[in-house]
Amino acid sequence: MSTSFESVYKKLQNGSDVRGSAIATETEPLNLTGEIASEIAASFVDFMEKRTGKKRQDLRLGVGHDSRLTAEIMKAGVLAGFAGTQGFDCGLVTTPAMFISTVLPESNFDGAVMITASHLPFNRNGLKFFTREGGLEKTDITEILKGAAEIHDAGLTPKADGITFPAFDLVTLYSNHMMDIIKKEVNAGDYEKPLAGLRIAVDSGNGASGFFASRILVPLGADITGSRYLEPDGHFPNHVPNPENKDAMAAIREAVLTSHADLGVIFDCDGDRGAAVFADGTEVNRNALIALMSAILKPAHPDAVIVTDSVTSDELQAFIENELHLTHLRFKRGYKNVINKGIELTKEGEDCPLAIETSGHGALAENYFSDDGAYLCVKIICEMARLKKDGRRIEELIEKLGYPAEEREVRLSIAGDNFADYGRAMLDDFTAFAKERDDFTIVTPNYEGVRIAFDDEEVKGWMLVRLSLHDPVIPINIESKAKGGVDVILDRVRPFFAKYDRLSAL
Repeated sequence: MSTSFESVYKKLQNGSDVRGSAIATETEPLNLTGEIASEIAASFVDFMEKRTGKKRQDLRLGVGHDSRLTAEIMKAGVLAGFAGTQGFDCGLVTTPAMFISTVLPESNFDGAVMITASHLPFNRNGLKFFTREGGLEKTDITEILKGAAEIHDAGLTPKADGITFPAFDLVTLYSNHMMDIIKKEVNAGDYEKPLAGLRIAVDSGNGASGFFASRILVPLGADITGSRYLEPDGHFPNHVPNPENKDAMAAIREAVLTSHADLGVIFDCDGDRGAAVFADGTEVNRNALIALMSAILKPAHPDAVIVTDSVTSDELQAFIENELHLTHLRFKRGYKNVINKGIELTKEGEDCPLAIETSGHGALAENYFSDDGAYLCVKIICEMARLKKDGRRIEELIEKLGYPAEEREVRLSIAGDNFADYGRAMLDDFTAFAKERDDFTIVTPNYEGVRIAFDDEEVKGWMLVRLSLHDPVIPINIESKAKGGVDVILDRVRPFFAKYDRLSAL
């Protein structure tokens, strides 16, 4: 195997994505350059020739990017790698739009590359890859990176000099596509202005999704007073573009309350994650977002299975199963794991309309199981518009959702090599430890790590101990139904973890 693959390219794989440091910092050396991007893109072309059976010159490929500082450098590299194909430069756009470019007949791309590192710090960048079947899998990325290493080792790195491809206005195409969906879903008396009378504040976190406000909501009649941070800026000067981030959610909450908006929506940098805020300031992310989407889908899917990641709350499960009378499948972390499980269930004949992570990654069956934060928000906006016609409020849909009194995530670092083997052995030991405790109940079925329920006089709640998908870390998620319960749970497990000298202190 190529030594450069092991030393360089393999380290760029992050599950089903490519991610690296595109700007050197004091703590992170440069490991993703325009030249490396060109090699990866050239390998992607080889991959697409095999996947489609088409010759290089017949492949229609698009590339787009978010607002990161190194976007143009990375794009020049990708376009160099596209040499000999029918390539298109889609400019500043969102990740979901890049996938849709493979579906819509007006673009009809065979494959697409999105240049983004999502919510990660300004110095990072990366690549996401799509075909008409959706995002590529982890094994596909490994194959592409091995091919990139071979291209490098053979001295065949594509050169960006003189390579140009036509621009493609994907933002307009995607915006029109989304507007058509809203018009049909709301079916207002004024069909062309279904959002008239609604004030919706948008926070794009200075990422790529600012056009959602001006190119989708405004033409449909919405008032976007209160919207903020719509201008792309790769320094992310206002807050991290992340719907899980407390400062980000506080920003959109303030925007909603000060502008008296009916709703606020917020996106991550590349637009594949979203969240909302109700008019009263209630934050609708994580478990609340999943609950709301499940309630919206319930009428059309009365026997649905809702797939989520592993860290969803007991209160969410109770809401989905006891209030909505749907089935909740708590699966694994990792948005591709969640989405692929939804696709699998659908193929098996189950009605699985939604596969969604607490991070805000959410995919609907009706939208090709595309990971699309904007589509989630469109569903919420359409439901709000329909309910308002009937004199109802969208807040009603999750009034019966409960919340834990406390929640915390602790991350224990694993020192040394072979962290995955060490972590798996530790989890086996933890399972044996939990079985010996009368005050621990191991939750089954469980698809990731070890989930423990606590239900005694001292504490009621749960904890999940798992191994990170990509990093040398043991994340521990804990929720309690009463204040002080998280510390009680931590006290019960601290002696166990203290025995492992390669783990950081709990």
